[in-house]
Amino acid sequence: MLPGPPTPASRSVAIPLPAPPWLNALLALLLSVGLLGLGGCQAAGQPPRAVLLQALGLQIELTQQAIADALELEPSGGRPQVSRVRVDHQEAVAIGLGEGLHLTGQFDWRLADDPYRVDSPFELYLLRGERGESWRLARPIGAAEDSLSQEWLVDPLPLERDRPT
Repeated sequence: MLPGPPTPASRSVAIPLPAPPWLNALLALLLSVGLLGLGGCQAAGQPPRAVLLQALGLQIELTQQAIADALELEPSGGRPQVSRVRVDHQEAVAIGLGEGLHLTGQFDWRLADDPYRVDSPFELYLLRGERGESWRLARPIGAAEDSLSQEWLVDPLPLERDRPT
């Protein structure tokens, strides 16, 4: 007599059970909170990256101009190139009677026609425009005991339509 075909080993098959409705709602809530967290990589009230690049470029230009004036030299031509801005700390501060931001971090930059890129720390004070459509670079003048008596120089940053392409 010939042996019969082998009998398959008993296999357990997992049959998915429908998830309770509250579990679907909980998963949807957790997913939406997670996506908001990812989408909110730019902190609330933080200026866009383009504004940070412009403000740092303007701060370099103003510093160059002040040094050139002090040494009675011609300022170097061309705009500095700013890249890789990393904000380490941000806090709301009073700038005059307005609300501003104090930002610190690191950035890369180089002067026009200079092959060397420099990684430098930065400290910026930015003031939001009156209608919230623009930003201004604020620079403290001297030292003051409190932020309300501090004097500031405020320089506007170009609007989107005014930026060179």
